[in-house]
Amino acid sequence: MKRSAMPRELRPFQTRRTAPFRQALIIAGCLALAACGPASKRADPPLAGTQLGGDFTLIDKAGKPLRSADLAGKWRVLYFGYTFCPDVCPLDVQHLMQGYHAFARAHPDLAARVVPMFVSIDPGRDTPQVVGQFAAAFGPELVGLTGSAAQIAAVAKEYAVFYEKRPGATPGSYLMDHSRAAYLMDGDGKPVALLSVDQDGKTVAAELGQWVQ
Repeated sequence: MKRSAMPRELRPFQTRRTAPFRQALIIAGCLALAACGPASKRADPPLAGTQLGGDFTLIDKAGKPLRSADLAGKWRVLYFGYTFCPDVCPLDVQHLMQGYHAFARAHPDLAARVVPMFVSIDPGRDTPQVVGQFAAAFGPELVGLTGSAAQIAAVAKEYAVFYEKRPGATPGSYLMDHSRAAYLMDGDGKPVALLSVDQDGKTVAAELGQWVQ
């Protein structure tokens, strides 16, 4: 069955870089639906029916391809960032994995069905080895993924992720402006909710407990 169009309140809003760049982070809609904090289980996940997600092929730390089809039956969390990120990425990923580990202690059987993933939006610097080392610092369960520029562009489009290179303070250096969100997808690869990695691990654990089944 074809997914319905993204509701108006969940459509992209402008980043701090202003038009024409937009990011479909859906945070405003998530907050409006009270999906970004602990709550009782609801019949309809906040991102149900949106067009986020799709097939992808990326590269893991061993240089081997990981396809979305390889995750069939697994719930997954995708966070898009880059290893050279000086501030928000490490903190967000720390919260994500603190939440995952707390969830795993409380619900080991359910956690075994969840695959947390860090997807680089900086393939020029984030080689498989680099992204693998970054992911390993947060726990062996976190899967670090990179790919070619075309592969990253394709998966970013599927998840409505914004990213753009921004020149740094010194010649040849650069930072990446990018969307900030962690997408929770169910075992069929359908969007469920955004996890509140901008808050803390306790909130993330509660959200995983709320939705994963």
